Amino acid sequence: MQKTWMAKWIVNPNFYGLTPINVFHKEHAAPLYKLEDHRDDLKNRHTFFRKVFDVSDDVETAYIDISADDYYKLYINGIFIGQGPAPAYHFHYNYNRYDISEIVRKGKNVIAVHVYYQGLINRVWNSGDYRQGMIAEIFANGNMVEATDSTWKYQDIKAYGSGETTGYSTQFLENFDSELFPYGWEEMDFNDSQWGNVLENINDDHKLFLQETPPLQVYELRPAEIHELDCGHFLVDFGQEITGQIKMSASGKPGEIIEIRCGEELLDNNLAVRHQMRSNCKYQEFWRLSGRMNDELEFFDYKVFRYVEIISPPGTINRNSIRAVVRHYPLDESKAQMVSSDSIFNDIWLICRNGVRNCSQEGYLDCPGREKGQYLGDMMITAQSHLYISGDLRLFKKGIRDFALSSYICPGLMAVAPGSLMQEFADYSFLWPMQLLIYYKHSGDIEFLKEMYPVAEGMEKYFRKYRRGDGLVSSICDKHNLVDWPANLRDGYDFELKNPGVEGTHNVINALYIGFMEAINEIRTILGIPYEDEVPILKRAFVKAFFDKYTGLFADTEKMSHHSLHSNIFPLLFGIAPDDAKARIVEFLKAKRLSCGVYMAYFYLKALAKCGEYDFIYSIITSKDQNSWYNMIREGATCCFEAWGKDLKWNTSLCHAWASAPIPVFIEDIVGLSPAKTGWEEVNFTPHIPSDIKNFELKITVKTGEIRVKYENSKAKMIFLRHNDNLK
Repeated sequence: MQKTWMAKWIVNPNFYGLTPINVFHKEHAAPLYKLEDHRDDLKNRHTFFRKVFDVSDDVETAYIDISADDYYKLYINGIFIGQGPAPAYHFHYNYNRYDISEIVRKGKNVIAVHVYYQGLINRVWNSGDYRQGMIAEIFANGNMVEATDSTWKYQDIKAYGSGETTGYSTQFLENFDSELFPYGWEEMDFNDSQWGNVLENINDDHKLFLQETPPLQVYELRPAEIHELDCGHFLVDFGQEITGQIKMSASGKPGEIIEIRCGEELLDNNLAVRHQMRSNCKYQEFWRLSGRMNDELEFFDYKVFRYVEIISPPGTINRNSIRAVVRHYPLDESKAQMVSSDSIFNDIWLICRNGVRNCSQEGYLDCPGREKGQYLGDMMITAQSHLYISGDLRLFKKGIRDFALSSYICPGLMAVAPGSLMQEFADYSFLWPMQLLIYYKHSGDIEFLKEMYPVAEGMEKYFRKYRRGDGLVSSICDKHNLVDWPANLRDGYDFELKNPGVEGTHNVINALYIGFMEAINEIRTILGIPYEDEVPILKRAFVKAFFDKYTGLFADTEKMSHHSLHSNIFPLLFGIAPDDAKARIVEFLKAKRLSCGVYMAYFYLKALAKCGEYDFIYSIITSKDQNSWYNMIREGATCCFEAWGKDLKWNTSLCHAWASAPIPVFIEDIVGLSPAKTGWEEVNFTPHIPSDIKNFELKITVKTGEIRVKYENSKAKMIFLRHNDNLK
């Protein structure tokens, strides 16, 4: 429900009176704006807001509702409270609620908020639209004791000076100047008499809804190792990839410069950080000291990194102060534990879990470095992995809603949501109803299914215009037809895949369309909505168009000139293939192994599991081929990669959760725990455990309780469920 606020939306006066820029458009339609329309002086703007307020009585309970555009970090009485909100479209924008009962006290209190407006068109926030500022209301003992209005103070902060961006215009690098930073600004006794007064934006058009996910988990992490390579030259290793920022203190002469390089890998015999990363991010920043004792480095934005190289004047760095401020969606790692007798599988599980943890921020990011965007295709895999390692469905639900809201831009949905960069992939759109069904089967949330159904219905109507006479879709040219990524891992798929799309009819997009229609029909069945089932007609048309009776395989196009791995995965997965052809297709897929990208590997494994090839899919998960999860480990992974190896893609991210397929495939297909089985209290069952595993213990938390599976010596096959009504 949208909240009615007594507080006013307050802004830095530099943004007052600006008409919001409409950044939304179809990807290949001319936008209504030009990039040069946005004033350069209003990009990369850090604004501090603060207000001293009184509470007249002893505080028993207190909370704050707060939002900001693009992003805030909140302090009360000098204590960090949290940050947010999750990125969102302005017409369905998030606000956060924090319990501050232990922070607010009788008498004077101070609230201080660091608000950042980036101003770029990218996948991170819905920025570049001139919407800036914040809103907040504080309640104590049930009464509002403070609300944003024109009495609040603000200060432009120039300490984050940088004109250079990194990634895909993903973030501004922060060359931090301690001399320009007002240390202590979040404390009660800070003198803000020279600060200006904010303005109230009475025309603000944010529609605010309580964020359905909790704020991020933020904590400090000490390095695993620190090596001093030379006097003042440090190499810091956190032991694994993390998302966050580096933090430290230093004392030096006024104007002395410290160089900070972050990266995922080392160079030069492990004596330097590869800060010009293969993923197209350059993490090189400079810190200018003020001359005071113990300047604190206060980076705002986050990166993905494992290593940090610090080049400083001798004697300036306080070595014991070096730490990382880590951020990710709240994760209790005790809720999903896997220990098996197969050390290779244990290592694969670990890198997949770490990748999912790092990429699960306020949305399911494809990577927390180069793009920081939530992609609908990536979410198909990441969301399922995340729900098993976290026992938490809220981020999945939010992601489904995010993409549903993108129907405001196109009824066929966007590939990235939210975000001000417009991208559209037909393949990804067809996955949305399937994801909605997966969420429903885990949650039983029938009301959400009803709420989302009109979006699915609108999608069906949208894509119907691309159908030819036999029902197959052709020439979906307004959306990219991706098939798989990168292009060199498409197994020679014989159809010209360009963005925008090209004329013609091809296999994968039609197979996904059939899966899309089947999912919508299943939703209708659950909701009791009558429909005419066209899926059998579509399947017959697909077989007629793409099945090569001479090879017993499906071809990429109607020319029958090439039979790729990809063109034979989905006919098995969606039950399109004739029964007498399945054995031949399975044989073909097994021979091809993982001649695809890590994204397509999820569907590959699922298709083979549907045909009962459990031993084989486990052998593929744990194989030592070049295209394998083990190859990532062989190349030093602590998180799953974007591709099978560092050099298999020109800009490989070394933290990419779409490669986490072994988690849901192992749980659902090898162990055999499907959402429908979470009503058990205690039952014997037979999982599909390959002989490579002699024993394992698995614990996962689901909506209805905690499942423990103990498997020993191929004999003990027991599952226990402890019901817990308090689980989310």
